[in-house]
Amino acid sequence: MEDADATLGVAGRRIFTVSALNEAIRDILEDRFEFVWVEGEISNFKSPSSGHYYMILKDEKAQIRMVMFRPKTRYLKFRPEDGMMVVAHGRVGVYEPRGEYQVILDYMEPLGVGALALAFEQLKQRLSAQGIFDEAIKRPLPFLPQRVAVVTSPTGAAIRDFLKIIHRRFANIEVTIVPVKVQGDEASAEIVEAIETINRELSVDVIILTRGGGSLEDLWAFNQEDLALAIRASLIPVVSAVGHEVDVTISDLAADFRAPTPSAAAELIAVEKESLQERLAIIGSRLATMATSTLTKFRDRLALLSRGVPDPSKAIVDVWLRLDEMSQRMNRCMGQIIREGSRRLSTEARTLVLHSPANRLLPLAQHLELQRQALNHCIIGGVKELRAGLEGNRKRLADLSPDSILKRGYAITWRLPQQTILRQATEVAAGDRVRVTLAEGELDCQVERIGPTRDRSGSS
Repeated sequence: MEDADATLGVAGRRIFTVSALNEAIRDILEDRFEFVWVEGEISNFKSPSSGHYYMILKDEKAQIRMVMFRPKTRYLKFRPEDGMMVVAHGRVGVYEPRGEYQVILDYMEPLGVGALALAFEQLKQRLSAQGIFDEAIKRPLPFLPQRVAVVTSPTGAAIRDFLKIIHRRFANIEVTIVPVKVQGDEASAEIVEAIETINRELSVDVIILTRGGGSLEDLWAFNQEDLALAIRASLIPVVSAVGHEVDVTISDLAADFRAPTPSAAAELIAVEKESLQERLAIIGSRLATMATSTLTKFRDRLALLSRGVPDPSKAIVDVWLRLDEMSQRMNRCMGQIIREGSRRLSTEARTLVLHSPANRLLPLAQHLELQRQALNHCIIGGVKELRAGLEGNRKRLADLSPDSILKRGYAITWRLPQQTILRQATEVAAGDRVRVTLAEGELDCQVERIGPTRDRSGSS
């Protein structure tokens, strides 16, 4: 086999590049094993967010990688799991970047059990784990529904059997037929849409899902997860009557009630009119008998009690007489009490007038005015005395202030430059500079002589 990327080396050896060798192997494998059937056990199954399936198919001696891309996985009726024995169909391919070969699958089915049966069991287990089949969440059916919606094929035998039983047992029930496909790929979506439409737009008491019998493939539309969830989401009770008695579907398990056949569904929701009328007649007769018996017992008891009860008219007359007597006595007592109260009130009023606070207010007001005037005189006199004392103190302070002393001819002598006051002549020497502060103005002088203190009386 010639290859453009193969070269002849030393001694005529043929040398491939890695990509050329992988490409050559791919061509050989894909030509030799274009489509193959492989049987084995699934291992290391993975399903990432892309939706593709990756797995290894193995037996006791070897293993091979396999992949099924998303467009093909949609057609599988079951979900592969580790440990499952399957038969798979596909073509052998080589992934050149890694130099690996694998089988690219387009079909797979389980060994030992059909794909649909396996898919049914897987879905049943998953929904059961979610509580979709729990009896506690299932709703009761009304005793005698007035309006019923039937989701089925309008041309099938199931609807004919259903209507036949309904009209025979209780023709007053209003039946609305919602036509859908009951077989094929689109059937489940139509049934789900029908249930949602009935809940949204119709006022009915019960929803019936029904169709005749058939194979597992024929009934597959009723084995879908979306349908089970729609049944549990319905606000109206749902009865599932799919296939024959031996047929069990996911819709049967999820519904509020399961009827083995369409005819049984009709019998479940419609009581026979004649039977109902007979029951009502029996109950009415029993009620009439019980009412008659009860009335008779009450009449007998009333007659017995009436013989032991005295005539109440005499007791009533006596009570009236006693009431009149007590009323008169009460009026007399009330008049006396009122008169006595009036006298006491007059006496208290006179006493209040004599001891009225108004009689004591005038002397107190006069005394208060005298006290106020005396207080004013005291305040005015005290203020005058304080003012006079203040003026005397002000004059004494003025006489004692340094300015007054200076005005009388005295002076203050400062030694320069220390700016200290001289109290003795000995504190300076001849030639020192001094400043003399007079009452008006200052003199800067120089000491010429220092002598003893002169006699201020004028003698030498």
